[in-house]
Amino acid sequence: MRAIDRRILTLAVPALGALVAEPLFLVTDTALVGHLGIEPLAALGIASTVLQTAIGLLVFLAYATTPAVARLVGAGDRAGAVRAGIDGIWLALALGVVLAVAGPFLAHPLAAGFGADPAVTELAGVYLAISSAGIPAMLAVIAATGLFRGLQDTRTPLVIAVVGFAANAALNAILIYGAGWGIAGSAVGTVAAQWGMALACIAIAIRHARRAGARLGLRLPGVASAARAGFWMLLRTLTLRVALIATVVVATELGTTVLASTQVLFQVTFLLALALDAFAIAAQAMIGFDLGAGSPSEVRATVRRLLLWGIGSGCALGAALAAAAPCVGTVFSSDAAVIAAVPPGAWVLAATMPLGALVFVLDGVLIGANDGRYLALAGVVNLAVYLPLLWWAAQTPASAGAPAAVLGIQLAYGVGFYGIRALTLVPRAAGSRWMAPRRRASA
Repeated sequence: MRAIDRRILTLAVPALGALVAEPLFLVTDTALVGHLGIEPLAALGIASTVLQTAIGLLVFLAYATTPAVARLVGAGDRAGAVRAGIDGIWLALALGVVLAVAGPFLAHPLAAGFGADPAVTELAGVYLAISSAGIPAMLAVIAATGLFRGLQDTRTPLVIAVVGFAANAALNAILIYGAGWGIAGSAVGTVAAQWGMALACIAIAIRHARRAGARLGLRLPGVASAARAGFWMLLRTLTLRVALIATVVVATELGTTVLASTQVLFQVTFLLALALDAFAIAAQAMIGFDLGAGSPSEVRATVRRLLLWGIGSGCALGAALAAAAPCVGTVFSSDAAVIAAVPPGAWVLAATMPLGALVFVLDGVLIGANDGRYLALAGVVNLAVYLPLLWWAAQTPASAGAPAAVLGIQLAYGVGFYGIRALTLVPRAAGSRWMAPRRRASA
């Protein structure tokens, strides 16, 4: 067990740093923009939801690449493994360019679709139009991260994420307040930091390819193979994003204060969830490698230790958040109504952290086993259960106040959505069908 623990921590600890650094981009934006007023904060909530949906739907660029690369490494085909990662980067850039070109034209219609106040919609459209220029960079970073993780390297993404976060924070502070650009300055600073990260990732990927003797050029069959491998992961991610968008739409309908408060809680949720997801990242790399090497017994032992580490960490983070709940709102907003509405939702979030940890770890286990089809179909079931719970939360009467509305949304999301995800993941992980080794060709 000690050897497994060392292996887990060697991958999970650097992944933890990288995963925490990634949402800190948006947490920093939220904190800086939030003090411009409630309307810019609410606008950022809408804009970030759209951007995270666009990026999140394509996270399969990492989640499909990591196990594919890890299996080939485990089977002794390092050149094929790096080639699979390069194909993923080419696919990421192609998809990113399409989205970047369409972004400025779709920004204001997408923002208007949330039905917020005109001033909020206008600010959200400005942020989206500028931020679309960073989409190709972020997709390239995601794909390259999948390559690095598959190569059992989580340190490189950590270094890139930390440097990128520092640049993002400095640029945003200068452009938002120093240059007086407001929410537009936040978008410009983030785009600049994203492209810096992308260039660093591509340079390192090229170095890996040269060392392994893998070709760097664009191969349409390889790119098509990467796209096919990610289809089920795309569908799985789509169900998660629909749940998130539906939650933001409900929060919007319940008023600007509820929307702004939900934005604050979601940023805290993503920060803590991605910290726990470090164990899922370790699972993807370790399980992919072990199945490629033909070591199913090692996989079972690893899953048990990952669950122990994940749930234990969830309990610790939940306890810390529960203690800090009364102060969370003041970090992100100066508005008294938002500050008062955040604590009830934060306590629900704290209580559901261990459940979330269970979900994240098992999700990573099945991703590492390339069990995307099951995850996608289970995601459809999860969504069918969650949407009625969210409708229940939307019935909160206005007379109950914003804190009650925020509490209802968090109960539906934290207890309902995490709960049904756990019910669909645990039986699958307890079985053995997902352990059948499957290798992607390295052509």
